Amino acid sequence: MAAVAERHSPNFDRRPGGQVVDILLLHYTGMKSAEAALERMCDPAAKVSAHYCIGEDGTLSRLVGEDNRAWHAGVGMWAGASDINARSIGIELVNPGHEFGYRPFPEAQMERLIALCHDILARHPIAPARVLGHSDVAPLRKQDPGELFDWARLARAGIGLWPGAGRSAPVPGEAEAARRLAALGYGYTGDDLGAVVRAFQRHFRPASVTGVIDEDTAGRIETLLGLIDGDGGRP
Repeated sequence: MAAVAERHSPNFDRRPGGQVVDILLLHYTGMKSAEAALERMCDPAAKVSAHYCIGEDGTLSRLVGEDNRAWHAGVGMWAGASDINARSIGIELVNPGHEFGYRPFPEAQMERLIALCHDILARHPIAPARVLGHSDVAPLRKQDPGELFDWARLARAGIGLWPGAGRSAPVPGEAEAARRLAALGYGYTGDDLGAVVRAFQRHFRPASVTGVIDEDTAGRIETLLGLIDGDGGRP
């Protein structure tokens, strides 16, 4: 891996004994500048961090070693697990986010992210279906990395899954939709199904984030369930 800037954060603790890293979680910083985000993640009073942060110019900073639990996910859930920090590696992408002028992720940043992800996936048994965004594990409170993030490009590089377009499926009822989303790994389907659908669409149908399952969204859910039933869900 290319040069890494060391920016030590005190905001971490030990992973539980024997815990395997099986989730790669992507965020945006949601702050006005890269330096503001790095300062916050290194401030002990903030109690937040990530393992890595990638600037819009591709600069890579390491804040927490991968053997430790960084504090990046907060309250969340995936496939029934609630301590996402314990089992994940978190990468923050510098971007002002929806609050401060959300914009596309530049080429240099994406190239560095792809290289870093390949490096991480070579060390940890992370299945494609467990390369996730913050909004996937916390759909009731998070939007990042958001609908401008190029998940399809990551999948073409062998990182994560992408359902593509062109397949449609009948729109399921609410209970069946919740069951299918839960089968993908989403939690909180009984709390606010619309928010969970929006999280799914931000990741897998970003061109139209409506919170409503239409035939296209249903088709993408079914495609992903088929990929997971193949080998996309296993380490």
